[in-house]
Amino acid sequence: MENLPSAASGKAIAFEDRLERSRHLVEIARGAAHAVREPLLTAFRSDMVVDYKRDLHDIVTIHDKHAETIIRDFIFEHEPNSSVLGEEGGHIGDGDVQWYVDPIDGTSNFASGLAFWCVSIAAVEHGEVVAGVVYDPVADLLFSADLERTYLNGKIITSRAIDDERRATLITGYPVSRDFRLDGRETALANLGELVETFSTLRRPGSAALSIAHVAAGFADVAAGFGVNSWDVAAATLILKNAGGSYEPLTLGKVAEDAPDFMCPGYIATGRGGNYPTLQRVARSISEERIAAAAH
Repeated sequence: MENLPSAASGKAIAFEDRLERSRHLVEIARGAAHAVREPLLTAFRSDMVVDYKRDLHDIVTIHDKHAETIIRDFIFEHEPNSSVLGEEGGHIGDGDVQWYVDPIDGTSNFASGLAFWCVSIAAVEHGEVVAGVVYDPVADLLFSADLERTYLNGKIITSRAIDDERRATLITGYPVSRDFRLDGRETALANLGELVETFSTLRRPGSAALSIAHVAAGFADVAAGFGVNSWDVAAATLILKNAGGSYEPLTLGKVAEDAPDFMCPGYIATGRGGNYPTLQRVARSISEERIAAAAH
């Protein structure tokens, strides 16, 4: 009797096909990120004109826009069946592969000369992040993830974190001025104070994508944010999860409860082995209060 392929073997073949496709998209993202390295490094720490979007804390430069154009053109050249959602240029194209692009995550740092900013590029198919790249041009560190593993400069990495929050390092940008408006100044400062008192170290470096990638690499134990966009974190979510870390999305009353995690404006990104009850309580409380406020 002829041996027919089992359901399990069929699933394995299907996954191998998806993995090969994922790796192809990762290579495109890597190429696009490298394509903007030289122009961005040339502009970094040079005299530059800055502009503002929502407020004086939301900076944009001509280099953001130029880099996004380079990335977008590279993507369409190598994968014509694409659409691109960029921070600066909005949505362009109607292809099946949805790309989320932040040409400079951490523009304020970039414009100020602080070396903590990155390029973030993610590919999404059928609502799932299938490829992600976060590239730090200054340090020449390229974090990437396909459907199977996470890599740093081509080498497989595994996340690791200290299990005791009293000895752990937390990266967060909370609170900023909009958090004062949303949560109340007294509450927001009390939340920050509790985190400062609990964690061994708290840092505010200013790039969500690079912060989460650092957690994936074990450079920091946990990161949390309360005002991110999909292009900030889409790539980093896959990078962290495939390195063994965990990503808890927070809707903050802005998106539906069943929204994809990378579409949520808040998050707790925890390294493998970490468990931080104080941060979880504070972050979830912030989200619940904003959900309640949005319902009224």
